[in-house]
Amino acid sequence: MGEARLLIGGKLVDAEGGATFDNINPATEDVLGPVADGSAADMRAAVAAARTAFDTTDWSTNRAFRRACLLQLQAAIESEQEELRAELVAEVGCPVLLTYGPQLDAPLREALVWPAEMIDKFEWSRSLGPKDAFGMGVQTEREVWKEPIGVVGVIVPWNFPIEIILNKLGPVLAMGNTCVVKPAPDTPWNTLRLGRLIAEKTDIPPGVVNIVVGQDHLIGEVLSTSPDVDMVAFTGSTATGRRIMAAAADTLKPVFLELGGKSVNLVLDDADLPTALASAAGACFHAGQGCAIPTRLMVPNSRYAEAVDIVAAGFAAVSYGDPTDPSNLQGPQVSKRQQERVLGYIEKGKAQGARLVTGGRVPPQFDKGFFVEPTLFADVDNSMTIAQEEIFGPVLVVIGFDDDDDAVRIANDSAYGLSGAITSGDLDRAKAVARRIRTGTLSLNGGIWYGADAPFGGFKQSGIGRQCGIEGLEIFTETKTVGWPQG
Repeated sequence: MGEARLLIGGKLVDAEGGATFDNINPATEDVLGPVADGSAADMRAAVAAARTAFDTTDWSTNRAFRRACLLQLQAAIESEQEELRAELVAEVGCPVLLTYGPQLDAPLREALVWPAEMIDKFEWSRSLGPKDAFGMGVQTEREVWKEPIGVVGVIVPWNFPIEIILNKLGPVLAMGNTCVVKPAPDTPWNTLRLGRLIAEKTDIPPGVVNIVVGQDHLIGEVLSTSPDVDMVAFTGSTATGRRIMAAAADTLKPVFLELGGKSVNLVLDDADLPTALASAAGACFHAGQGCAIPTRLMVPNSRYAEAVDIVAAGFAAVSYGDPTDPSNLQGPQVSKRQQERVLGYIEKGKAQGARLVTGGRVPPQFDKGFFVEPTLFADVDNSMTIAQEEIFGPVLVVIGFDDDDDAVRIANDSAYGLSGAITSGDLDRAKAVARRIRTGTLSLNGGIWYGADAPFGGFKQSGIGRQCGIEGLEIFTETKTVGWPQG
């Protein structure tokens, strides 16, 4: 059984009144076990603990200690890596194969280690040089200092919970902040496990990291509205991001928002079509539950029918089902609610005239689990709902284009701008098109941009700010400019 307790002020505690809720396996619909159902009062206690830790300890100034603590946490997670792997498969429904990559092993290699190493390399101060600022004959030495922003409210989703929490905790803690983490109630155990490891296997001071999970969405509003929280860092849907930004406005706290996407997989007319389309079925990866997954496949109109046939064959070969089976690329949707959401979008696509090539149903071979068949739509106009809204399911739409200008126009005709891919026989041509597409990350000819050192975030309604990289460290700091007389 997974960890069920909250972490508040350095102690592993039950929720107010002993309230619990059930953690559900989305592949079997079985109850995995209970979880503390935190309340607004629990969240307020966590905020108070984080505030006290920031204001009364040397966490914000003791860089060597922070580095040591992050490496302790790294070692602690590695000591339970296999237990965490099994837990992710059970509660997230992610295929076990993916835990050896982006669900666990890939971020674990660097998400805490890189920020820990950057503590000693980060430009905490820089000189502006002397200046007679007011022209009064007084030369002043000036410096710019970077300081922790304070208490950070961290809200993480259910689709890649460990990957996202580690890529937030690393920079937040490395920069000297304290935090309150709210994991998604759909997938609570993995983050609560981190809470136990922090409490039992690290020297991280009480209150520096607090973890509160609960079913009531109002507990998240405590983080957005509390004057004791200096910033909110959120990954999730654009709709929720808007609510967080609006709630944070009353206290004028900054927000980092990594939100939804409707990314393109753009195959230019000089690409080798079979090779370029071999990865199109990746839209079913983790049941399509990834914000950066390209879900709009764009192909030349001159080769549209051929492209659809190639992709349809790929979709027919997608292995899906039991996430504990290493041969499966696709598991279930995370919940019944999410399954119904995806099926609803499929019905909208059919109603608006898109051609359902394959899939579109609950797989008849499964009598349990929140599964949806790998689903491919053709004859899709970019104005259709399934081309404009984030479905978060194993659904790919195929859109034709005439030339590079038309492709860029269609790619940018979206409220989102998070990620995408471009394939061309000419890398310089791919780069030229990439410069015209308004999106935060792009894969060119199969290149992978991901890493703790690589800024990730979106244009437009895909978010504000960047996670990871130097930009992802700076976002958790305040800037102070000081001056003193020269000499």
